Amino acid sequence: MRNVPNIRFVQLSPETLAALIDGDLDAATKAAGTELSQYLLDEAWLWRIRLEQIRTDPSSAEWIARAAVVDGAGVVGHGGFHGPPDDEGVVEVAYSVAPEHRRRGYAKAMLRALLERADADERVSAVRASIRPDNLASRATIGGFGFRKIGEQWDPEDGLEDVFLRPAKPAGHPA
Repeated sequence: MRNVPNIRFVQLSPETLAALIDGDLDAATKAAGTELSQYLLDEAWLWRIRLEQIRTDPSSAEWIARAAVVDGAGVVGHGGFHGPPDDEGVVEVAYSVAPEHRRRGYAKAMLRALLERADADERVSAVRASIRPDNLASRATIGGFGFRKIGEQWDPEDGLEDVFLRPAKPAGHPA
Protein backbone atom coordinates (compact mmCIF):
# COMPACT_ATOMS: atom_id res chain seq x y z
CA MET A 1 0.00 0.00 0.00
CA ARG A 2 1.25 3.47 -0.92
CA ASN A 3 2.08 6.01 1.71
CA VAL A 4 -0.89 8.28 2.33
CA PRO A 5 0.20 11.92 2.08
CA ASN A 6 -0.28 13.94 5.26
CA ILE A 7 -2.30 17.01 4.25
CA ARG A 8 -2.24 20.10 6.43
CA PHE A 9 -4.80 22.80 5.67
CA VAL A 10 -3.86 26.45 6.12
CA GLN A 11 -6.85 28.77 6.39
CA LEU A 12 -6.65 31.70 3.98
CA SER A 13 -7.66 34.87 5.82
CA PRO A 14 -9.45 37.76 4.11
CA GLU A 15 -6.09 39.56 4.00
CA THR A 16 -4.50 36.56 2.27
CA LEU A 17 -7.41 36.25 -0.18
CA ALA A 18 -7.21 39.96 -1.04
CA ALA A 19 -3.47 39.65 -1.74
CA LEU A 20 -4.07 36.60 -3.97
CA ILE A 21 -6.80 38.51 -5.84
CA ASP A 22 -4.38 41.43 -6.27
CA GLY A 23 -1.75 39.06 -7.68
CA ASP A 24 0.68 39.72 -4.82
CA LEU A 25 2.10 36.31 -3.92
CA ASP A 26 4.64 37.74 -1.47
CA ALA A 27 1.96 39.59 0.54
CA ALA A 28 -0.33 36.52 0.43
CA THR A 29 2.49 34.29 1.69
CA LYS A 30 3.30 36.72 4.50
CA ALA A 31 -0.38 36.98 5.52
CA ALA A 32 -0.82 33.18 5.43
CA GLY A 33 2.34 32.49 7.40
CA THR A 34 3.29 29.74 4.95
CA GLU A 35 4.79 29.71 1.46
CA LEU A 36 1.93 29.87 -1.06
CA SER A 37 2.10 29.01 -4.76
CA GLN A 38 1.39 30.34 -8.22
CA TYR A 39 -1.48 27.84 -8.44
CA LEU A 40 -3.30 29.66 -5.64
CA LEU A 41 -2.59 32.99 -7.34
CA ASP A 42 -4.11 31.61 -10.55
CA GLU A 43 -7.35 30.79 -8.70
CA ALA A 44 -8.22 34.50 -8.14
CA TRP A 45 -11.73 33.93 -9.57
CA LEU A 46 -12.45 31.55 -6.67
CA TRP A 47 -10.90 33.80 -4.02
CA ARG A 48 -13.14 36.68 -5.15
CA ILE A 49 -16.18 34.49 -4.46
CA ARG A 50 -14.83 33.29 -1.11
CA LEU A 51 -13.78 36.76 0.07
CA GLU A 52 -17.26 38.11 -0.65
CA GLN A 53 -18.74 35.09 1.13
CA ILE A 54 -16.63 35.77 4.25
CA ARG A 55 -17.57 39.45 4.18
CA THR A 56 -21.26 38.53 3.98
CA ASP A 57 -21.05 35.69 6.53
CA PRO A 58 -17.88 35.78 8.69
CA SER A 59 -18.78 32.39 10.23
CA SER A 60 -18.19 30.74 6.84
CA ALA A 61 -14.44 31.44 7.11
CA GLU A 62 -13.86 28.31 9.21
CA TRP A 63 -15.30 26.13 6.40
CA ILE A 64 -13.83 27.60 3.21
CA ALA A 65 -10.63 28.77 1.52
CA ARG A 66 -7.77 26.59 2.71
CA ALA A 67 -4.43 25.86 1.11
CA ALA A 68 -3.51 22.16 1.13
CA VAL A 69 0.11 21.78 2.23
CA VAL A 70 2.30 18.67 2.33
CA ASP A 71 5.66 18.73 4.11
CA GLY A 72 8.41 18.54 1.52
CA ALA A 73 6.07 19.37 -1.36
CA GLY A 74 4.58 22.71 -0.26
CA VAL A 75 1.16 23.78 -1.47
CA VAL A 76 -0.34 20.95 -3.52
CA GLY A 77 -3.79 22.51 -3.99
CA HIS A 78 -6.71 23.81 -1.99
CA GLY A 79 -9.76 22.39 -0.32
CA GLY A 80 -12.63 23.09 1.98
CA PHE A 81 -16.37 23.34 1.76
CA HIS A 82 -18.68 25.68 -0.10
CA GLY A 83 -19.78 27.00 3.27
CA PRO A 84 -21.02 25.99 6.71
CA PRO A 85 -23.73 23.32 7.14
CA ASP A 86 -27.07 24.29 5.61
CA ASP A 87 -30.41 24.03 7.42
CA GLU A 88 -30.37 20.23 6.95
CA GLY A 89 -26.77 19.90 8.14
CA VAL A 90 -25.30 19.29 4.68
CA VAL A 91 -21.90 20.65 3.65
CA GLU A 92 -20.54 20.50 0.11
CA VAL A 93 -16.92 19.44 -0.24
CA ALA A 94 -14.55 21.11 -2.70
CA TYR A 95 -10.91 20.37 -3.48
CA SER A 96 -8.46 20.94 -6.29
CA VAL A 97 -4.91 19.69 -6.87
CA ALA A 98 -2.33 21.74 -8.76
CA PRO A 99 -1.53 20.08 -12.11
CA GLU A 100 2.11 19.36 -11.20
CA HIS A 101 0.97 17.47 -8.08
CA ARG A 102 -1.77 15.31 -9.60
CA ARG A 103 -1.83 11.50 -9.55
CA ARG A 104 0.09 11.26 -6.26
CA GLY A 105 -2.80 10.62 -3.84
CA TYR A 106 -3.23 14.23 -2.74
CA ALA A 107 -6.90 14.53 -3.77
CA LYS A 108 -7.87 11.45 -1.74
CA ALA A 109 -5.79 12.67 1.19
CA MET A 110 -7.52 16.06 1.03
CA LEU A 111 -10.95 14.45 0.79
CA ARG A 112 -10.18 12.13 3.72
CA ALA A 113 -9.09 15.10 5.88
CA LEU A 114 -12.15 17.14 4.88
CA LEU A 115 -14.50 14.24 5.66
CA GLU A 116 -12.84 13.81 9.05
CA ARG A 117 -13.44 17.51 9.71
CA ALA A 118 -17.11 17.23 8.68
CA ASP A 119 -17.62 14.02 10.68
CA ALA A 120 -16.22 15.67 13.80
CA ASP A 121 -18.84 18.46 13.69
CA GLU A 122 -22.15 17.50 15.27
CA ARG A 123 -23.96 20.03 13.04
CA VAL A 124 -23.08 18.04 9.91
CA SER A 125 -25.54 15.34 8.86
CA ALA A 126 -24.14 14.66 5.37
CA VAL A 127 -21.45 15.67 2.88
CA ARG A 128 -22.33 16.49 -0.71
CA ALA A 129 -20.11 16.39 -3.80
CA SER A 130 -21.03 17.78 -7.24
CA ILE A 131 -18.97 16.42 -10.13
CA ARG A 132 -19.21 16.76 -13.91
CA PRO A 133 -19.95 13.40 -15.56
CA ASP A 134 -16.71 13.66 -17.60
CA ASN A 135 -14.50 14.35 -14.55
CA LEU A 136 -13.36 10.78 -14.13
CA ALA A 137 -10.54 11.69 -11.72
CA SER A 138 -12.92 13.32 -9.22
CA ARG A 139 -15.40 10.50 -9.58
CA ALA A 140 -12.61 8.03 -8.77
CA THR A 141 -11.47 10.18 -5.84
CA ILE A 142 -14.82 9.92 -4.04
CA GLY A 143 -15.01 6.16 -4.65
CA GLY A 144 -14.76 4.17 -1.45
CA PHE A 145 -15.85 7.06 0.77
CA GLY A 146 -19.55 6.18 0.91
CA PHE A 147 -20.89 8.70 -1.62
CA ARG A 148 -24.04 7.73 -3.55
CA LYS A 149 -25.44 9.54 -6.58
CA ILE A 150 -28.71 11.27 -5.64
CA GLY A 151 -29.36 13.36 -8.74
CA GLU A 152 -28.10 15.95 -11.20
CA GLN A 153 -27.89 19.72 -11.29
CA TRP A 154 -26.90 22.48 -13.68
CA ASP A 155 -23.97 24.61 -12.54
CA PRO A 156 -23.43 27.95 -14.32
CA GLU A 157 -19.63 27.43 -14.21
CA ASP A 158 -19.33 23.69 -14.87
CA GLY A 159 -22.55 22.76 -16.67
CA LEU A 160 -24.20 19.42 -15.88
CA GLU A 161 -23.04 17.85 -12.63
CA ASP A 162 -23.90 14.61 -10.88
CA VAL A 163 -24.75 15.14 -7.22
CA PHE A 164 -23.48 12.67 -4.63
CA LEU A 165 -24.24 12.46 -0.91
CA ARG A 166 -22.51 10.69 1.97
CA PRO A 167 -24.00 10.53 5.47
CA ALA A 168 -21.78 11.99 8.17
CA LYS A 169 -20.24 9.50 10.54
CA PRO A 170 -19.97 10.23 14.24
CA ALA A 171 -16.47 11.08 15.43
CA GLY A 172 -14.51 7.94 16.22
CA HIS A 173 -16.42 5.83 13.65
CA PRO A 174 -14.09 4.19 11.11
CA ALA A 175 -14.08 5.86 7.67
